[in-house]
Amino acid sequence: QVHLQESGGGSVQAAGSLTLSCAASGYSPTGRYSMAWFRQVLGKEREGVAHIDSDGTTNYGDSVKGRFTISYDNNKNILYLQMNDLKPEDSATYYCAAASFWVKGMTAGQAFDPVLYNYWGQGTQVTVSS
Repeated sequence: QVHLQESGGGSVQAAGSLTLSCAASGYSPTGRYSMAWFRQVLGKEREGVAHIDSDGTTNYGDSVKGRFTISYDNNKNILYLQMNDLKPEDSATYYCAAASFWVKGMTAGQAFDPVLYNYWGQGTQVTVSS
């Protein structure tokens, strides 16, 4: 059984940094993975932030390119999101997600389709103050 648990959220001032973690128990026993970070603000649609898979593909949302970095520690089964130069508009609940099936070389549009992911964490709140 797959369980995703996010941590690392909190409150930070603009231009600050945070690192989110997502412990993925029961996922990727073969070492293959396709995981992503999404975020959602109350009343708005869930937005894809960053994606990574074991085929070497990474994707980033346009608003976070150059500021956020996604990585996955396959030995520890932990997904990370390093967030630098945070802005108030980055405030949201951040969710990690994992897929069982995916295609190689996904575009951002494909990688950020929530339907692709069959496992989701409970979310961690990030608040950025100006």
